[in-house]
Amino acid sequence: MGVSMKEIKVMVVDDSALIRALLTHIIDAESDMKVVGVAPHPLIARELIKAHNPDVITLDIEMPKMDGLDFLERLMRLRPMPVVMLSTLTERGSQATLRALELGAVDFIAKPKLDIRQGMDEFGAEIVSKVRIAARSRVRRWSGETRAKAGGSIAPMLGNRRASTEKLIAIGASTGGTEAIREVLINLPPDAPGVLVTQHMPAGFTLSFAQRLDSLCRISVKQAEHGERILPGHAYIAPGDSHLLLARSGADYTVATSQADPVNRHRPSVEVLFHSVAQNAGPNAIGVMLTGMGKDGAMAMAEMKRSGSYNIAQDEATCVVFGMPKEAIAAGAIDEILPIGEIGSRVMSLLAQDVRLAPRI
Repeated sequence: MGVSMKEIKVMVVDDSALIRALLTHIIDAESDMKVVGVAPHPLIARELIKAHNPDVITLDIEMPKMDGLDFLERLMRLRPMPVVMLSTLTERGSQATLRALELGAVDFIAKPKLDIRQGMDEFGAEIVSKVRIAARSRVRRWSGETRAKAGGSIAPMLGNRRASTEKLIAIGASTGGTEAIREVLINLPPDAPGVLVTQHMPAGFTLSFAQRLDSLCRISVKQAEHGERILPGHAYIAPGDSHLLLARSGADYTVATSQADPVNRHRPSVEVLFHSVAQNAGPNAIGVMLTGMGKDGAMAMAEMKRSGSYNIAQDEATCVVFGMPKEAIAAGAIDEILPIGEIGSRVMSLLAQDVRLAPRI
């Protein structure tokens, strides 16, 4: 639709006059975007949406007259459009944010502490970046049936103890990834091999993300802890602001976390995870690249393939943003491209066949 060629129209919906003014200042300072309307609550926002037809909405979660989540659910059912949520760094805020992503929000940004100047430039850069990404994203209509459908092709038990303990699944994702990861993990049986997951997400949200997945999946899902043994039937989520790596202790796979510098501007970085998998699992690994902006993980995924792993990318039609899978495909790292709903069962089918692929040219 050529969004990049024209000015991105943004609407700001927030009950804080200070936040509305701050976001307007940040967005209007950019040459390719402009705030076309501000609203203190969803009831006013509804009328402004009709009048201005914005390309992207920034939406606060806690507001008077109508909760942000209620408004988002109605919006995504009746008039789907890219929404970036503004979230508080609290447990309640993180749980509400994950619900917003489930309802169809493209991404979220943690609100800064407004009593300090430090971090404000970083907040502004994040706002601008995520508005641009949202304007190019693929938005899905919320039907209320997504959760039920996600488990529609649950894979049968593997029934192969050696495959469960020797094999490993590594997943990387960014924008749109929280729901894509859920759709993969919810289809895995209790004896699936250990799963390592790097999702670009700040500290304060990954614990709630892991707990939410754990409540929905047949496998156990937790936030990864340094040094723990990787067990079958378990998925380990990279902690926010820490790299996640695969390590070995004798015959066992173990988790390593690191505070090393960001890679590709990210910590956790998919590149770091996939590089460690290439080194320590090789042909015993299956790599999965899901929706996300940018190229994080593409080069290391090609390294995984050279080491003998089998790699799957999410297809463009089901991605919120096709950037990361597209880059992995361009790097020659991918063996198979699949819709998100088929990836979990395909991974288990490969494992049931005990596929061991030699390095491919």
